[in-house]
Amino acid sequence: MQKQAPFTSEAALPLVLASTSPYRRELLQRLALPFSVASPEVDETPLAGETAHATSLRLAMAKAQVLRERFPAHLLIGSDQVALLDGVQLGKPGTHERAVAQLQLMRGRTIEFHTALALHNSQSGNTQTHVDITRVVMRDYDDATIERYLRHEQPYNCAGSAKTEGLGVVLIARIDNSDPTAIIGLPMIALSTMLMNEGVQLV
Repeated sequence: MQKQAPFTSEAALPLVLASTSPYRRELLQRLALPFSVASPEVDETPLAGETAHATSLRLAMAKAQVLRERFPAHLLIGSDQVALLDGVQLGKPGTHERAVAQLQLMRGRTIEFHTALALHNSQSGNTQTHVDITRVVMRDYDDATIERYLRHEQPYNCAGSAKTEGLGVVLIARIDNSDPTAIIGLPMIALSTMLMNEGVQLV
């Protein structure tokens, strides 16, 4: 009986990262697979009464699926991250003043980061999803530290204002999670499983 040849990355559908984040792009490059990058046009405003888990998952799926007509036979990767403190979602600050307020609120506290991942096969219509939860304990930094950090990093497009992939790591006392890449914005362990489920040979 002849054995069936294994799937290879060449036989699988091409990849598209539905994000213009340089950090997500750098993470995906670790897999040494060719991929394209596209910007999804998605309203990231949370819905009334929506949990952080639900918001992150809905937006990750929306980012992947909104590109399906533009890329009709691809594997589309969407991801979204929501920071949660005392049941309140902390979005992207957008301005220096809002970032200061976020970091003042967060100091000495534990923040939950819900990082959702969606892999959408635009040929079959199948979508795989995953949400990773990271708990981040912040240091009890002072206002001067906040100002120096923000002037240097300018993390105004980052949920919670503290970018662990940059200088924000000095504001953090401890990180608890099952995947160190999730806090950066793209859970690579879950993504690897999803890609293999779609027939992509990674190693």
